[in-house]
Amino acid sequence: MTSPADAPTRSFPAHPLYSRITPQAVPPRPTRAPRIPPAPAPPLRTSPRALVTGLAAGAALTVTLWLVQAEPSLRLDALFATLAHLSGLLAGYGILTMLLLMARVPAIEHGVGADRLARWHALGGRYVLGLCFAHAALALCGYAAHTGTDILTTTLDLMRYPSLAAAAAGTALLTAVGASSARAVRRRVRHETWRALHLLTYLGAGLAFAHQLSGPDLAGGPLAAWLWTMPHSTVGVLLVWYRLVVPVRQALRHSLRVIEVRTEGPGVVSVVMQGLGLDALRAEPGQFFRWRFLHRRLWRTSLPFSLSAPVRDDTLRITVKACGDHTRRIRRLRPGVRVLATGPFGALTAHRRTRRKVLLLAGGVGITPLRALFETLPGNPGDLTLLYRAGDAAQLVLREELEAIADSRGAALHYLLGPSDDPFDPLAPHALRRLVPDLDEHDVYLCGPPGMSSAAAGALKRAGVPGSHIHTEHFAF
Repeated sequence: MTSPADAPTRSFPAHPLYSRITPQAVPPRPTRAPRIPPAPAPPLRTSPRALVTGLAAGAALTVTLWLVQAEPSLRLDALFATLAHLSGLLAGYGILTMLLLMARVPAIEHGVGADRLARWHALGGRYVLGLCFAHAALALCGYAAHTGTDILTTTLDLMRYPSLAAAAAGTALLTAVGASSARAVRRRVRHETWRALHLLTYLGAGLAFAHQLSGPDLAGGPLAAWLWTMPHSTVGVLLVWYRLVVPVRQALRHSLRVIEVRTEGPGVVSVVMQGLGLDALRAEPGQFFRWRFLHRRLWRTSLPFSLSAPVRDDTLRITVKACGDHTRRIRRLRPGVRVLATGPFGALTAHRRTRRKVLLLAGGVGITPLRALFETLPGNPGDLTLLYRAGDAAQLVLREELEAIADSRGAALHYLLGPSDDPFDPLAPHALRRLVPDLDEHDVYLCGPPGMSSAAAGALKRAGVPGSHIHTEHFAF
């Protein structure tokens, strides 16, 4: 009996046809390598310069639309009317811009930063109201000069036209929203009331848009009306999608719930939440969400809190200091409470980094986004430094975690303790340079109370750090 090794070897004709159809001549099939899922594409980001350039181009096109239809005249009534048309178009474009800035479009939020958008929105709102008032005053003066009547009679006559009455109502609503945002008023108004008043912005914008479509600059030509309607429709879709559809879809998809509330220090707690498929949120360290806890006395308010740890195992964590009614109620949350999280938002992320060395400068509970960055920013030993400013050791939050991260990464960690009115300022330029001798070679991520952040940013600039390398984000909006 012969073994398989001693069996005669069969020979096959060396013909291409036989090599294809004879099993013994077919080479073994190569093993397919396991499929590696493609890396997720980096999120789209619109830089502040690109956004400003785009908005300026839109303003230039608005002025061009006015110039194309303007009829030069030296008559007083025609001059008033022409300037009224220009101010009206610019006011309408300004309203559109204000809505776009607050539409929560991810590319804009992640590239520009929510705090900067809020500041631009507040500053632009003043100019928009000024243009609305200028438009109304110029239109009244033009009509009064044309008819030879006084301003009061002119106002009463014009209010008989539905589109002008709608414009007056829209201006009144926008004025009420603007007045509620003044600092003196804002401090005395509950957050829920202020948010409800801001919803009137949409009604005011809608009334203003209806008035614009019936105005002489747009009603006379279908092309002009189409060019004006398209950007308004686009912004309207963005508002509905990102402020309504996306939050509802996220809530249904991720089913986020509180699983733990633990004390981190005096008046400070961490809230750990778990959901489904949280990687799809693509949340980056340094970003924040707007959280709505479906609890009896919290569900009406959406609060911005940063992630205090990277997303892991479908869990999210925030760390909150009790400084008001709502933040105090968060300490009483129980496991199982459902959570609606909208986001992520913010631009205080690794994409801002331009240098190998990084300084993280935190004050108080501002440590939360920087703690996540401290753990995740790429770097070799010696590349990362964290300075943590607090009144005393008892106010240090997440101390054990920070020290463990510093030890494992070979990073520097310094606590700057002492009352804010102490004669020695640990954030003075010379003090910062003593702690970080090559300070001007660092990117600086800064987060803390507004007063501390402003003072620290000034000290960093005096110490030689260019303003373009100081990255900060505030949440007082």
